[in-house]
Amino acid sequence: MKGSLLNAEVLEPYAEALMSLAQSTDKTERLGEDVAALLNLLKESPELQQFLTSPLVKAEDKKAVLERIGGEQFDPYTKNFLKILVERRRIAFLEGICQHYQLLLRKFKQTVLAQVTSAVELNEAQQQSVREKVQAMTNAHQVELDTKIDPDLIGGVIIKVGSQVVDASLRGQLRRIGLRLSSAT
Repeated sequence: MKGSLLNAEVLEPYAEALMSLAQSTDKTERLGEDVAALLNLLKESPELQQFLTSPLVKAEDKKAVLERIGGEQFDPYTKNFLKILVERRRIAFLEGICQHYQLLLRKFKQTVLAQVTSAVELNEAQQQSVREKVQAMTNAHQVELDTKIDPDLIGGVIIKVGSQVVDASLRGQLRRIGLRLSSAT
């Protein structure tokens, strides 16, 4: 299946159904937390991802594992949604559905996602400064940060919001200086 067909036929309808449920029950934030926790689990445990996508594992076993994982942590609506995905053999698309839900939630909350790459971990004041800069750039109500560390940057940050990139890293500044020097000769 091609990416856009997969989005249109599987990811979008399920994510939109979950968002519709969340809005009608006033639980957009709560289900958003569950979705973020699920994405984190899938990222940290390739074994779980493999277990859920395996056609050899029975649906009842998948449901039991998801119930154990969710326990008291997940909202009952999230648990039921996961059961529906298992029953309809769509659990293999859980990661994509969760990512699409997060996209819908950001639109609903008028929030932008800023991918921030820095040489060292940013403290809270630095993160707040980045949020303010992104808010000024995008006129968004809220800014969500996805931070990564890249020691090769030497210092500074690279901020990516959608297709906009702000390279305020030392590596980027050195590269720009090098380009200016080479074009001046």
